[in-house]
Amino acid sequence: MERRVAERLRGTLGPLGLEAHAFKVGWYNAVLQPGFHLPYPDDTLAFVVLSTPSMFDKALKPFVNKERLKIIRDPVDQCVSHHLSRVKEKFPDQRVDVMFDYEMLPSRKPKFLAQTAAHVAGAAYYYQRKDVKLDPWGKKKIFGVCIHPKYGGWFAIRGLLLFPDIQVPFLEQPAPEDCVSTEEKRIELLEQFNFHWQDGRYRDIIEVKERYSEEQKAYFATPPAERFRLLGLTQ
Repeated sequence: MERRVAERLRGTLGPLGLEAHAFKVGWYNAVLQPGFHLPYPDDTLAFVVLSTPSMFDKALKPFVNKERLKIIRDPVDQCVSHHLSRVKEKFPDQRVDVMFDYEMLPSRKPKFLAQTAAHVAGAAYYYQRKDVKLDPWGKKKIFGVCIHPKYGGWFAIRGLLLFPDIQVPFLEQPAPEDCVSTEEKRIELLEQFNFHWQDGRYRDIIEVKERYSEEQKAYFATPPAERFRLLGLTQ
């Protein structure tokens, strides 16, 4: 069942520059405190959805051109929301729950922890402070970051698709590719991400096969309130 769902998702999301990676809810819940658990049985089938560098041209620009008058909030969020919501149409006989990376619970916690989901699904390796043996940061707060084996840091985690009626007890968990494998490189990655994230150097910590275009870099480097103008939209 998981394979059929995965193939249908690839056929739907792949042409938009989006990737879907399967996982079991139990894998995710097992590594988090109860306050962050997803409220589904452990064997429930879920997919984490990533946007790749090609999403900008394959999905965002066509969406903006078509829906120009209907865009009233962040165009990328609205584009992803549109396409993931349409996924439900491909599964008329299944319940599909969608969670987006920007959604919050009433407690102000995120609905899901995106980087943890990507890691347990084997989509991208979530490098954290605990992955460095000789910690050089003392009492500084150090945030972790996911690195994709193909795109490095040139990608984003956009949402979850959950299939509450599909249980996959025998799904095997893939390990994420440990592509930043040396201590020195991991320290460099976390340093760049935490203290120099604006210059984006952390994204190229490995040799990548594809990165954002100059147009896309300019878009994401622009303050959100001014991005409408770059896309020819009025806010």
